Amino acid sequence: MEAFRPGTIHWDTAGEYRNLLVAGSALVLQTMHPAVGAAVAEHSTYKQDPWGRLNRTLASVQKWVYGGAEGIEEGRRLREIHAPISGTDEQGRSYHALNGEAYAWVHLTLFERYITLHRYFGTPYSAEQERALYAESQQLGRILRVPEREVPPTIEEFWPYFDQMIARRLEPHPAALEVLATMRGTPAPPMVPRVLRRLWAPVGMGSGEFNHFVTVGTLPPAVREVLGLSWSARDERRLRRLGRAVAALTPHLPERARYLPVAYRARRAARRRELSPAQ
Repeated sequence: MEAFRPGTIHWDTAGEYRNLLVAGSALVLQTMHPAVGAAVAEHSTYKQDPWGRLNRTLASVQKWVYGGAEGIEEGRRLREIHAPISGTDEQGRSYHALNGEAYAWVHLTLFERYITLHRYFGTPYSAEQERALYAESQQLGRILRVPEREVPPTIEEFWPYFDQMIARRLEPHPAALEVLATMRGTPAPPMVPRVLRRLWAPVGMGSGEFNHFVTVGTLPPAVREVLGLSWSARDERRLRRLGRAVAALTPHLPERARYLPVAYRARRAARRRELSPAQ
């Protein structure tokens, strides 16, 4: 089991603040799986403290990618804390947080969200980059101890898997709808640097409405259909304009404003180690 290192796609992108733009849609996708939705509804604090929960999730994600050996240990810890989470949902169905299909779905939505993030708010990945990112996602799956039998072996097999999960497995789970409702009344994430906060309050849109707008807009159209969410051509044009602005701004940000603290410190330390033999 290998930790992530400088030079990987995850190392360059997983710690960026702009990932917050698809964090909400990732949670919606995840909680549409009935086992995940039930577990989140019964055992999560997202309704009472949405950004606190996000902050804890981000801290875990940063360890996976930037923590070296600590990242591998974090994968083991996550399995342990999810092991006792089980119960019966509102429809009488049994669920367990370590259900293989559900655990893999949560993990694999992150890969799809990275693709979506860069399609809307960056430079779309080439086919070669997507293939490399998927290989790294499989590496991350091993760190998180996701059952390999649940992970499509190639990116060519991933996309039919993703479409089939939407068509046959996902549902308008109350937890997913609750996530969307919670976002409407939630201000900008407190961990976002001041220079980026203006993105959460564009002209004519409060920050909570903005959270909801970006989340709905970045969901796959088939998912919006399952959830009964409307999205117009005008909405899409507004989102695309916002995406172009974020894509243009991001490369010019100082590293401290572009990356979350854990990622920033890890990247800085890696550069120092690289330079130290020459000193």
